[in-house]
Amino acid sequence: MVARASNFAGSASGQGEDRSVVLSGMEFFRPADWSDALAVKAAHPDALPLAGGTDVMVEINFDRVRPAALLDLTGIHELAEWSCDGGTVRLGAAVPYARVISELATRLPGLAIASRTVGSPQIRNRGTVGGNLGSASPAGDAHPPLLACDAVVEAASVRGVRQIPVREFYAGVKRTVLAPDELIAAICIPVARGPQQFAKVGVRNAMVIAVSSFAIALHPDRTWVGTGLGSAAPTPPPAWEAEEFLTAELIERGLWDAPARWRTRPCIGSASSWRVRRSRSTTCGAPPRTAVTPWLCWPGARSAGPGGHTRRSSGYARDVHRKRRARRRR
Repeated sequence: MVARASNFAGSASGQGEDRSVVLSGMEFFRPADWSDALAVKAAHPDALPLAGGTDVMVEINFDRVRPAALLDLTGIHELAEWSCDGGTVRLGAAVPYARVISELATRLPGLAIASRTVGSPQIRNRGTVGGNLGSASPAGDAHPPLLACDAVVEAASVRGVRQIPVREFYAGVKRTVLAPDELIAAICIPVARGPQQFAKVGVRNAMVIAVSSFAIALHPDRTWVGTGLGSAAPTPPPAWEAEEFLTAELIERGLWDAPARWRTRPCIGSASSWRVRRSRSTTCGAPPRTAVTPWLCWPGARSAGPGGHTRRSSGYARDVHRKRRARRRR
């Protein structure tokens, strides 16, 4: 479906006549299926894809971008589905953060933790991981866990499909290596085999753009530690030297062969921590949560709770309460 949309600036009546001034106009495409979407993108390379709209509509409302055309992908059902095969989750580009939290916290804990810190519940219901990738903002919350997991972006066009490692996906501030006729179809992410964590620093505890963010994931099957940084450079980078150092340290101490010695435990304040402890499912190759818990929480470390609120772990909380009781006694 193609529609023509225009913005008007009121009316001016000089001699009683009604004159409307057109500020701008844009075409609006709403394809019925994926093949139609790729055909439209090939015919209109300047069309701006629209999935959740949480970034695009803000940019348009503040007149930061004025695309010649919008390509609405919300009606394409295959983009809003995910599947798991051979230990890899194929996450559709239009799967919202809310579903990542509710359906994939066991398989992709790092991404689920990051998703909890995104905006408000309304934003998490609309915003998508694929849209976060497409906007390529250095402050995007999905970038660090995708870097830490060494995800692969599946880009499609009428010419075919290609796989782009996420570490090669970013070309600059809000720029990617996608060709003008390509769209993000899905993100392929390995199922967690070891601990994962995400931390975010902002000017307040929730509903905030990251001043800095960091993700880490341990991959015992590959004997490798992955990391990702947000709001730290024009493009989201891994912490290369930290990865090499941590990987070498775990090898030297023999910890890759003894995961039970890792100091990991469920985070106090995590909405799913009690459910996680009860789960023993190994569906899609996920390890039993009782063996290796994918929440890297250390005494006194900050962890993201429901809605992105940050709080201290129980060890720190006990110290605070002990000091408060001591002050009351005085």
